[in-house]
Amino acid sequence: MSNTTLHRVLYAGLAAGAAACSDSAGSAPSDQVQLAVNLATRPAPSAPTAAVALVSPESYTDAAGNTLTYERVQIVLREVELENESQEDACEEAVGDEDDCAEVEIGPFLVDLPLGEPGASRVFAATVPAGTYDEVKFKIREPDDDPEDQAFLAEHPEFADISLRVEGSYNGTPFVFASAVEAELELELTTPIVLGQAAEADLTLLVNLDAWFRGADGNLIDPATADESLVQDNVHSSFEAFEDEDHDGSDDHGSDDGPEDQGESATAGT
Repeated sequence: MSNTTLHRVLYAGLAAGAAACSDSAGSAPSDQVQLAVNLATRPAPSAPTAAVALVSPESYTDAAGNTLTYERVQIVLREVELENESQEDACEEAVGDEDDCAEVEIGPFLVDLPLGEPGASRVFAATVPAGTYDEVKFKIREPDDDPEDQAFLAEHPEFADISLRVEGSYNGTPFVFASAVEAELELELTTPIVLGQAAEADLTLLVNLDAWFRGADGNLIDPATADESLVQDNVHSSFEAFEDEDHDGSDDHGSDDGPEDQGESATAGT
Protein backbone atom coordinates (compact mmCIF):
# COMPACT_ATOMS: atom_id res chain seq x y z
CA MET A 1 0.00 0.00 0.00
CA SER A 2 1.45 3.36 -0.99
CA ASN A 3 1.73 6.22 1.48
CA THR A 4 -0.98 8.08 -0.45
CA THR A 5 -3.35 5.12 -0.32
CA LEU A 6 -2.56 4.54 3.34
CA HIS A 7 -3.34 8.16 4.18
CA ARG A 8 -6.64 8.02 2.26
CA VAL A 9 -7.83 4.78 3.90
CA LEU A 10 -6.91 5.88 7.41
CA TYR A 11 -8.30 9.36 6.99
CA ALA A 12 -11.66 8.01 5.83
CA GLY A 13 -11.80 5.26 8.46
CA LEU A 14 -10.92 7.44 11.41
CA ALA A 15 -13.12 10.32 10.30
CA ALA A 16 -16.12 8.03 9.89
CA GLY A 17 -15.55 6.29 13.23
CA ALA A 18 -14.90 9.51 15.08
CA ALA A 19 -18.12 11.07 13.82
CA ALA A 20 -20.05 8.72 16.12
CA CYS A 21 -18.23 9.96 19.23
CA SER A 22 -19.10 12.90 21.38
CA ASP A 23 -16.94 15.65 22.76
CA SER A 24 -16.11 16.05 26.46
CA ALA A 25 -19.50 17.67 27.09
CA GLY A 26 -21.35 14.71 25.58
CA SER A 27 -22.80 16.61 22.63
CA ALA A 28 -22.25 15.96 18.95
CA PRO A 29 -18.77 17.16 17.96
CA SER A 30 -18.63 20.40 16.02
CA ASP A 31 -14.86 21.03 16.08
CA GLN A 32 -12.55 18.70 14.23
CA VAL A 33 -8.79 18.54 14.62
CA GLN A 34 -6.15 17.13 12.30
CA LEU A 35 -4.15 14.53 14.24
CA ALA A 36 -0.87 13.18 12.87
CA VAL A 37 0.33 9.81 14.16
CA ASN A 38 4.09 9.27 14.00
CA LEU A 39 6.48 6.37 14.61
CA ALA A 40 9.95 6.58 16.13
CA THR A 41 12.59 4.10 17.28
CA ARG A 42 14.81 6.62 19.06
CA PRO A 43 14.57 10.23 20.18
CA ALA A 44 16.54 12.86 18.32
CA PRO A 45 19.69 13.97 20.20
CA SER A 46 19.35 17.16 22.20
CA ALA A 47 22.54 18.55 20.66
CA PRO A 48 22.87 19.03 16.87
CA THR A 49 24.63 16.16 15.09
CA ALA A 50 25.46 15.25 11.51
CA ALA A 51 22.47 14.25 9.42
CA VAL A 52 21.54 10.56 9.48
CA ALA A 53 20.49 8.82 6.27
CA LEU A 54 16.77 8.13 6.01
CA VAL A 55 17.44 4.45 5.32
CA SER A 56 20.08 3.18 7.70
CA PRO A 57 20.57 0.03 9.78
CA GLU A 58 20.03 0.29 13.50
CA SER A 59 22.31 -1.75 15.77
CA TYR A 60 22.33 -2.81 19.41
CA THR A 61 24.92 -4.59 21.53
CA ASP A 62 25.04 -6.35 24.91
CA ALA A 63 27.54 -6.91 27.69
CA ALA A 64 28.59 -10.23 26.12
CA GLY A 65 29.69 -8.50 22.91
CA ASN A 66 26.80 -9.64 20.71
CA THR A 67 25.51 -7.28 18.03
CA LEU A 68 22.03 -7.20 16.53
CA THR A 69 21.45 -5.04 13.45
CA TYR A 70 18.01 -4.20 12.07
CA GLU A 71 17.88 -3.60 8.32
CA ARG A 72 14.08 -3.49 7.98
CA VAL A 73 11.15 -3.86 10.37
CA GLN A 74 7.56 -4.13 9.12
CA ILE A 75 4.40 -4.41 11.24
CA VAL A 76 0.75 -5.03 10.39
CA LEU A 77 -1.31 -2.51 12.40
CA ARG A 78 -5.08 -2.14 12.74
CA GLU A 79 -7.92 -0.65 14.80
CA VAL A 80 -6.26 2.57 15.91
CA GLU A 81 -8.31 4.36 18.57
CA LEU A 82 -8.04 7.40 20.79
CA GLU A 83 -10.03 7.23 23.99
CA ASN A 84 -11.07 9.15 27.05
CA GLU A 85 -13.18 7.30 29.60
CA SER A 86 -15.36 10.28 30.52
CA GLN A 87 -15.92 11.14 26.85
CA GLU A 88 -16.72 7.52 26.06
CA ASP A 89 -19.35 7.37 28.82
CA ALA A 90 -20.94 10.57 27.52
CA CYS A 91 -20.89 9.21 23.99
CA GLU A 92 -22.59 5.96 25.00
CA GLU A 93 -25.30 7.93 26.77
CA ALA A 94 -25.77 10.23 23.77
CA VAL A 95 -25.93 7.59 21.02
CA GLY A 96 -27.18 4.63 23.06
CA ASP A 97 -24.71 2.11 21.65
CA GLU A 98 -21.28 1.36 23.09
CA ASP A 99 -20.06 -0.05 19.77
CA ASP A 100 -20.54 3.33 18.11
CA CYS A 101 -18.08 4.92 20.53
CA ALA A 102 -15.47 2.36 21.46
CA GLU A 103 -13.99 1.16 18.18
CA VAL A 104 -12.52 2.63 15.03
CA GLU A 105 -12.20 -0.36 12.73
CA ILE A 106 -9.55 0.28 10.07
CA GLY A 107 -6.76 -1.68 8.49
CA PRO A 108 -4.90 -3.83 8.25
CA PHE A 109 -2.13 -1.59 6.99
CA LEU A 110 1.60 -2.12 6.73
CA VAL A 111 4.15 0.23 8.29
CA ASP A 112 7.93 0.31 8.07
CA LEU A 113 9.66 1.53 11.21
CA PRO A 114 12.01 4.50 10.60
CA LEU A 115 15.31 2.74 11.30
CA GLY A 116 18.42 4.79 11.96
CA GLU A 117 16.47 8.03 11.81
CA PRO A 118 16.42 9.97 15.09
CA GLY A 119 13.09 11.59 15.75
CA ALA A 120 9.59 10.73 14.57
CA SER A 121 8.27 10.07 11.04
CA ARG A 122 4.62 10.55 10.14
CA VAL A 123 2.67 7.38 9.41
CA PHE A 124 -0.75 8.89 8.76
CA ALA A 125 -3.02 11.82 9.58
CA ALA A 126 -6.74 11.83 10.34
CA THR A 127 -9.51 14.19 11.38
CA VAL A 128 -10.84 13.48 14.88
CA PRO A 129 -13.24 15.32 17.23
CA ALA A 130 -11.78 17.98 19.48
CA GLY A 131 -11.44 16.84 23.07
CA THR A 132 -9.07 15.48 25.67
CA TYR A 133 -7.70 11.96 25.22
CA ASP A 134 -5.70 9.93 27.74
CA GLU A 135 -5.25 6.58 25.97
CA VAL A 136 -4.41 5.24 22.53
CA LYS A 137 -5.24 1.69 21.49
CA PHE A 138 -4.21 -0.36 18.48
CA LYS A 139 -3.58 -3.96 17.48
CA ILE A 140 -0.76 -5.86 15.84
CA ARG A 141 -2.33 -8.88 14.20
CA GLU A 142 -2.01 -11.05 11.11
CA PRO A 143 -4.56 -10.63 8.30
CA ASP A 144 -7.66 -12.81 8.48
CA ASP A 145 -10.59 -13.69 6.20
CA ASP A 146 -12.26 -10.25 6.18
CA PRO A 147 -12.58 -8.60 2.75
CA GLU A 148 -10.28 -5.75 3.83
CA ASP A 149 -7.67 -8.26 4.92
CA GLN A 150 -7.91 -10.16 1.67
CA ALA A 151 -7.38 -6.93 -0.26
CA PHE A 152 -4.33 -6.28 1.90
CA LEU A 153 -2.96 -9.78 1.20
CA ALA A 154 -3.48 -9.32 -2.54
CA GLU A 155 -1.05 -6.39 -2.30
CA HIS A 156 1.23 -7.97 0.33
CA PRO A 157 1.10 -11.77 -0.14
CA GLU A 158 4.31 -12.18 1.86
CA PHE A 159 2.28 -11.28 4.98
CA ALA A 160 -0.03 -14.30 4.82
CA ASP A 161 -0.17 -15.67 8.38
CA ILE A 162 2.33 -13.14 9.76
CA SER A 163 2.06 -9.73 11.39
CA LEU A 164 5.72 -8.84 11.89
CA ARG A 165 8.76 -9.22 9.65
CA VAL A 166 12.32 -8.28 10.60
CA GLU A 167 15.38 -8.36 8.35
CA GLY A 168 18.86 -7.90 9.75
CA SER A 169 21.94 -9.65 11.06
CA TYR A 170 23.06 -11.17 14.35
CA ASN A 171 26.82 -11.13 14.93
CA GLY A 172 27.21 -10.62 11.19
CA THR A 173 24.93 -13.50 10.11
CA PRO A 174 21.85 -12.39 8.15
CA PHE A 175 18.40 -13.41 9.38
CA VAL A 176 14.73 -12.95 8.58
CA PHE A 177 12.36 -13.18 11.53
CA ALA A 178 8.70 -13.55 10.51
CA SER A 179 6.00 -14.19 13.10
CA ALA A 180 2.26 -14.03 13.72
CA VAL A 181 2.89 -11.86 16.78
CA GLU A 182 -0.44 -10.69 18.18
CA ALA A 183 -0.70 -7.79 20.58
CA GLU A 184 -3.57 -5.56 21.65
CA LEU A 185 -1.97 -2.46 23.09
CA GLU A 186 -3.59 0.06 25.40
CA LEU A 187 -1.12 2.86 26.00
CA GLU A 188 -1.93 5.47 28.61
CA LEU A 189 -0.76 9.00 27.88
CA THR A 190 1.06 10.23 30.98
CA THR A 191 -0.10 13.71 30.04
CA PRO A 192 -3.46 13.65 28.18
CA ILE A 193 -3.39 15.15 24.71
CA VAL A 194 -5.79 18.07 24.25
CA LEU A 195 -7.12 18.37 20.71
CA GLY A 196 -8.72 21.69 19.90
CA GLN A 197 -6.25 24.26 21.17
CA ALA A 198 -4.57 24.16 17.75
CA ALA A 199 -5.73 23.09 14.30
CA GLU A 200 -3.23 20.23 14.26
CA ALA A 201 -1.64 17.92 16.84
CA ASP A 202 0.97 15.16 16.79
CA LEU A 203 1.00 11.82 18.60
CA THR A 204 4.12 9.64 18.48
CA LEU A 205 4.40 5.89 19.05
CA LEU A 206 7.96 5.18 20.22
CA VAL A 207 9.15 1.60 19.67
CA ASN A 208 12.02 0.29 21.78
CA LEU A 209 13.60 -2.11 19.27
CA ASP A 210 16.45 -2.77 21.67
CA ALA A 211 14.05 -4.83 23.82
CA TRP A 212 12.63 -7.12 21.14
CA PHE A 213 15.36 -9.79 21.06
CA ARG A 214 16.63 -9.85 24.62
CA GLY A 215 16.40 -12.62 27.20
CA ALA A 216 15.63 -12.36 30.90
CA ASP A 217 19.35 -11.84 31.59
CA GLY A 218 19.37 -8.70 29.43
CA ASN A 219 21.58 -10.22 26.73
CA LEU A 220 20.63 -10.29 23.08
CA ILE A 221 19.26 -13.53 21.61
CA ASP A 222 19.63 -14.80 18.06
CA PRO A 223 16.42 -14.02 16.14
CA ALA A 224 16.97 -17.16 14.06
CA THR A 225 16.35 -19.31 17.15
CA ALA A 226 14.32 -16.91 19.31
CA ASP A 227 11.24 -18.15 21.16
CA GLU A 228 8.22 -16.45 19.55
CA SER A 229 6.31 -16.13 22.81
CA LEU A 230 9.25 -14.26 24.37
CA VAL A 231 9.50 -11.93 21.38
CA GLN A 232 5.74 -11.34 21.49
CA ASP A 233 5.95 -10.33 25.16
CA ASN A 234 8.90 -8.06 24.39
CA VAL A 235 7.10 -6.42 21.45
CA HIS A 236 4.00 -5.89 23.54
CA SER A 237 5.91 -3.96 26.20
CA SER A 238 8.11 -1.98 23.80
CA PHE A 239 5.64 0.77 22.80
CA GLU A 240 5.09 4.18 24.35
CA ALA A 241 2.71 6.94 23.23
CA PHE A 242 2.91 10.68 23.86
CA GLU A 243 2.32 14.12 22.40
CA ASP A 244 5.20 15.14 20.16
CA GLU A 245 4.60 18.45 18.39
CA ASP A 246 8.26 18.95 17.46
CA HIS A 247 8.62 15.40 16.03
CA ASP A 248 11.78 14.69 18.02
CA GLY A 249 10.60 11.30 19.29
CA SER A 250 10.39 12.52 22.91
CA ASP A 251 7.41 13.37 25.09
CA ASP A 252 6.70 17.09 24.93
CA HIS A 253 5.88 16.90 28.64
CA GLY A 254 9.14 15.25 29.66
CA SER A 255 7.95 11.78 30.70
CA ASP A 256 9.74 9.74 28.01
CA ASP A 257 12.97 7.93 28.85
CA GLY A 258 13.72 6.85 25.29
CA PRO A 259 14.92 3.45 24.08
CA GLU A 260 18.59 4.28 24.45
CA ASP A 261 18.11 4.61 28.19
CA GLN A 262 16.61 1.13 28.41
CA GLY A 263 19.21 -1.06 26.68
CA GLU A 264 22.96 -1.65 26.65
CA SER A 265 23.66 0.61 23.67
CA ALA A 266 22.29 1.72 20.34
CA THR A 267 24.04 2.94 17.21
CA ALA A 268 22.90 4.02 13.77
CA GLY A 269 24.73 2.58 10.82
CA THR A 270 25.40 4.23 7.51
